[in-house]
Amino acid sequence: MTTPFKRIAFSLSSSLIILVATMAGLPAAGFASEMADKEVLYWYDPMMPQHKFDKPGKSPFMDMDLVPRYADEAGNGATMSIDPGITQNLGMRLATVQRESMNQSFRAAATLAFNDRDVAIVQARSSGFVERVYDLAPEDVIAKGAPLVDIFVPAWAAAQEEYLAISKVGDAQLLAAAKQRLRLAGMPTETIEQLQRSGKARPVWTVTSPIGGTLKTLDVRQGMTVQAGESLASVNGLDTVWLEVAVPEAQVTNLAPGQSITVHLPAFAGEPLEATIQSLLSQANLDSRTVRVRAELPNPEQRLRPGMTAEVTLNRNIEHALVVPAEAVIRTGRRSLVMLAEAEGRYRPIEVRTGRELGDKTEILDGLEAGQTVVASGQFLLDSEASLRGLTAQTLEHADHAHGPVLHEAEGEIVGLEDGMVGLSHGPFKTLHMPGMTMAFPVADPSLLEGFQVGSRVRVAVRESDLGLIIERMEALEASE
Repeated sequence: MTTPFKRIAFSLSSSLIILVATMAGLPAAGFASEMADKEVLYWYDPMMPQHKFDKPGKSPFMDMDLVPRYADEAGNGATMSIDPGITQNLGMRLATVQRESMNQSFRAAATLAFNDRDVAIVQARSSGFVERVYDLAPEDVIAKGAPLVDIFVPAWAAAQEEYLAISKVGDAQLLAAAKQRLRLAGMPTETIEQLQRSGKARPVWTVTSPIGGTLKTLDVRQGMTVQAGESLASVNGLDTVWLEVAVPEAQVTNLAPGQSITVHLPAFAGEPLEATIQSLLSQANLDSRTVRVRAELPNPEQRLRPGMTAEVTLNRNIEHALVVPAEAVIRTGRRSLVMLAEAEGRYRPIEVRTGRELGDKTEILDGLEAGQTVVASGQFLLDSEASLRGLTAQTLEHADHAHGPVLHEAEGEIVGLEDGMVGLSHGPFKTLHMPGMTMAFPVADPSLLEGFQVGSRVRVAVRESDLGLIIERMEALEASE
């Protein structure tokens, strides 16, 4: 039961091993002759390497010849031996797994924003009438103490006249009580001091800005009546501005408050600014999949304006990262592999768990140790040779199987039962995006076959493995199904 996909896979593997021999300066026939002199342990089908045979012949599973496994390929676990002359002619390079203390920098886009901690809200201290609004509008930049509006406060008139009358009597106790009534009426300290200096009542209060910055709102107009506590205006300071950086989620790890940022603004080309991270904001942007990082920039000359764009360089400190050359990692889509170089010209494929890309190096989180040697160039040909010889990669020992393997289900009809294998004409495995076809499957436990025969309609659950798809569960379907 051979599928076109499997015939193609075997053809590609065969071509690659011939390519190894050709690049080494050996004719393919000579390469085969050299192998013929070695002791054969058993024969196997490269597409079903878990089955071993005592003699050569046709594969019972595929339309192809069985392949020999030689004695020098069996030692030292799932390894293979390659002649040093071949590796030299292939230009194979090796690299040592190293633990390095690294500082990675990357660039990101940023914008300047108002510092929301530097905001002043101006409110009416007493009820009154707006007599004048100064010639201002939102977004105007004003200085500290700039006049905003004049408000006539009727309640202040009587209180001021009373204070001036008592001040002429000279009774200190009464004068203190009158001054307290001015405060209770909402009169600012500077207005009371002006009253004491001038000796003239002035019930008109000129409201001024308590800070310099941008006038964000001005909510009054001439002739309006305002109540005590009503908001008149708001001002956002410009002495400092926020720098908000959109950092991709994958780059956020190991960023922390206090790290340095180099800022380049198009408005001030050639004048890099330095800032430090204040905080990493708590919510990511769902659309761009970025996290906002905030820093604060001093702005004494008020050249920096919110809304300006910037490009920043962030330094991400990574200490003692285990790394290999990025080109040494073979990415299959489902996992990552490296070819481990061992003594006496032996090589072994092993699975690794990778982390960040650090320039031309890849961080290894699990699967390797410092001091080991991996193949950095030519590893794809070795991987193809390992597949042809039926070598499976060493898996990560710490893999979490607490919840069992992922299973994929399909329905079909049994068309063959032999040697623990099930010939199955099945429908699509939707979760694998695999169309329906007829092929043979091994079973995880021979007891799964009990009670089944050719022609039985079944539902199967399979798992992926280095040996292909393996049936983990099989149950009969009722005729109605």
